[in-house]
Amino acid sequence: MATKHDLPSYSDYFAPAVAVLKARGGSATIEELEEDVAEYLKLPDDILAIPHGDGARSQFQYELAWVRTYLKKVGAVENSERGVWRLTPLGAAMSETDLRDVPRKVRAETRKAKRPEEADDIEAPLVSGPGDEADIWKEKLLDTVLEMTPAGFERLCQRLLRESGFTKVEVTGRSGDGGIDGIGVLRVQLVSFHVLFQSKRWKGSVGAAVVRDFRGAMVGRADKGLIITTGNFTADARREATRDGAPAIDLVDGDALADLLKQLGLGVRVKLVEEVEIEPGFFGSI
Repeated sequence: MATKHDLPSYSDYFAPAVAVLKARGGSATIEELEEDVAEYLKLPDDILAIPHGDGARSQFQYELAWVRTYLKKVGAVENSERGVWRLTPLGAAMSETDLRDVPRKVRAETRKAKRPEEADDIEAPLVSGPGDEADIWKEKLLDTVLEMTPAGFERLCQRLLRESGFTKVEVTGRSGDGGIDGIGVLRVQLVSFHVLFQSKRWKGSVGAAVVRDFRGAMVGRADKGLIITTGNFTADARREATRDGAPAIDLVDGDALADLLKQLGLGVRVKLVEEVEIEPGFFGSI
């Protein structure tokens, strides 16, 4: 059975991460980065599916999140609010040796900023919390969702689809129905689509077999399919979802689910912090 020790060493991620950003024209989404780095390192699905503790992320996703954070700390990449990561001129110019040295450089800078008695807390990059500092809320949100009952999660998906513009959304999940949990109608201008959905309240990875079984169950019953999970999808599952000659199935993983819940204000409230700035010129001009 694969364990997290079967994954590459931490420093081995940095050069591939920059290489795939270059290959994609200098920017990529988190999903694209994860797929490309996994392919670059030739990591099989059983390795990619190793869970990180009890959370919804895999260990691979967790470690790659830290890689993005460290690259951002040294100015090699930047990210937008929409989760797109962009390679900076500095990052594009860094050699493979420079990139392997990023963890040591970040730790050294962090050590300078900490009090001597805190220095021992920063040796290991993967022990103190989730990777992307701005995405800590996602970990907490998905942990909360994972505590829901299966029926409760189905109702959450129903509510999410309604808030996203679907009508006639019904939860129909029952045993022997090929994993179909519900159906809804999505109208796009003058055209309507019947969409079957499946909700997977999982901690680990959803594989290609789940996608194939779901497609088999939906053939002749709907125009499109949608699988929503708190976990993640393997590369094979994503390929199966868009396989040529087969009805396409849309996939919503835990990261995208968290973004949707935040966007729709479902169980997530965004607080804006007031920042007061003094303008000395105003007082001098009176």
